[in-house]
Amino acid sequence: MTAPSPILYQRDDCHLCDLALGVLARAGVPEFESVFIDEDAALEARYGSRVPVLRAADGRELDWPFEVEAVRALVRS
Repeated sequence: MTAPSPILYQRDDCHLCDLALGVLARAGVPEFESVFIDEDAALEARYGSRVPVLRAADGRELDWPFEVEAVRALVRS
């Protein structure tokens, strides 16, 4: 059984989110779920000023800015 994929919370037309996607690529994250918060009031309330946010299956989160090594540590543990 494979571990659940991390989730990247982001917005449409978000320059920082585009940068975060680059970090995930450099970190070698093979699969992740993209969740856009724009039209979800609950997610907007939780992540609105923090996006992009990378969330592991166990609930740990990395707020932007995050680095390659931090992403690798989050997804491998």
